[in-house]
Amino acid sequence: MNLFTIFGDPVSHSRSPLMHNSVFKSLEIKACYSRTHLSDGSQLRNIFFAKGLSGANVTVPHKEAAYAQCDEIRGIAQEIKAVNTLVLEKGRLIGYNTDADGFMSAIQSFGEIKTALILGAGGTARALSIALRHGEITPTILNRSKGRLDYFLREGFECFEWDDFTVKPYDLIINTTSAGLSDNELPIPRSLLTELLEQAKGAIDVIYGKETPYLREVKISGLPYKDGSDMLLAQGVLASYLFLEGKFPLTTIEVPMKHSFIL
Repeated sequence: MNLFTIFGDPVSHSRSPLMHNSVFKSLEIKACYSRTHLSDGSQLRNIFFAKGLSGANVTVPHKEAAYAQCDEIRGIAQEIKAVNTLVLEKGRLIGYNTDADGFMSAIQSFGEIKTALILGAGGTARALSIALRHGEITPTILNRSKGRLDYFLREGFECFEWDDFTVKPYDLIINTTSAGLSDNELPIPRSLLTELLEQAKGAIDVIYGKETPYLREVKISGLPYKDGSDMLLAQGVLASYLFLEGKFPLTTIEVPMKHSFIL
């Protein structure tokens, strides 16, 4: 039996086991997918091999650490420098990023988007900034402090800290921080968020399965919005395709995975 897991901190909320096990069951694949709480991202590779895994997903805050521990990086992950999907191939750890394509699929329903403001500067923000740029959408990065902005500055993105940011209109406001995942925090100060939402056309939170404080503020504003469920599904289908070595079409994988969202 092939074993898969998702690494994260926190990870108890993750729907990934339900999603992937639903696919395995439907396609009669002898495999099992679990959760692995990981506080020290530097130990990801050691634990991967100790568990005898065939593949894994990686969620916050370990996507950059996962990138650093791979033997080979493929696809858009080379540019993003953050990995959310790992596959064992001939004893080597291969890293991919399915967040980027998953996000672009999820935002199609918002219609035409030219500008986006990304809240946060972690691995997910990296993926989305590159994906948006590839989609001819101009992203701006807003983070609490300068500490994690170096990557974005090197990539030529417009970046701001809270203290040096001036509000202007953006088509889409995107929360990539963990604020609201296991607390009642907002990703940025309420006054700043309110001002941004007054001038935006839509908003999305990559957190899924709950109404975060961020989404509550968005709902009050009356803007079109989404949580991270559509992105989760789209990136999960791509990850499963990689886990199963491309033996099944994406459409075949999507049916049971989408069904798992109503279980």
